Amino acid sequence: MKVLIVEDETAAAQNLTAILKEIAPDVEILDVIDTVVDSVEWFRANPTPDLVFMDIHLSDGKSFRIFDSVKVDAPIIFTTAYDQYALEAFKVNGIDYILKPINEQEVLRAIEKWRMLTNADQKAYVERVDAMAQKAVAEQRTFLVRFRDKIIPLASEDVAFFYTSEERVSAFNFKGERYPIERTLESLQQLLPSNMYFRANRQFIISREAVKDISVWFGSRLLLNLTLDTPEKIIISKARVPEFKAWLVGSPKA
Repeated sequence: MKVLIVEDETAAAQNLTAILKEIAPDVEILDVIDTVVDSVEWFRANPTPDLVFMDIHLSDGKSFRIFDSVKVDAPIIFTTAYDQYALEAFKVNGIDYILKPINEQEVLRAIEKWRMLTNADQKAYVERVDAMAQKAVAEQRTFLVRFRDKIIPLASEDVAFFYTSEERVSAFNFKGERYPIERTLESLQQLLPSNMYFRANRQFIISREAVKDISVWFGSRLLLNLTLDTPEKIIISKARVPEFKAWLVGSPKA
């Protein structure tokens, strides 16, 4: 059985590896991946493993985002510290998980369970995991923001740009309305679909739909003009011009 481990805690990864080698000598550990980005690249470049042990919380975001970027055909056993939302979702969808700290009995149970499944069973399970992950990612793209004396949901697709100033981040919708966001631009960059949003510079993340036109600026930089006013000019550095152009002409589909 070929196994992939997706885990950003070194001690947890080493513990799981040791348990697998102890209880299932025939298991081959293909790799240990610790980020969403590297996991996506791994699944794109390698044959499908027989089984994946995957932590929910990775260093660059929740592992559910992996399924938003690449199709994973392997069965997944999630590993996590107590996470009420995730555990409820797993129970509802019949998804297997192991609570941390991981112990030998739970891993053995998981291995024996998967060895008994038919190909049809595994295929059905993979489809349930993918559906649950897609739902989780979609829900994460809705922000709860304060507006006057209320808290309202703000869908990411309604945001023209995110802007930070004096360590405060705001979202501006296409009407120009401003809402405070209790996240950093770095965390937003990991959360938002990269084909629809671009980190223009230290101050802005912009929506593809908000780009009106582009002007050549001093020093081979670019000046972006959006469909609405912005608190300050949006400048793309010379070094990032090729990346921005590639993003702008890329596919807008999620």
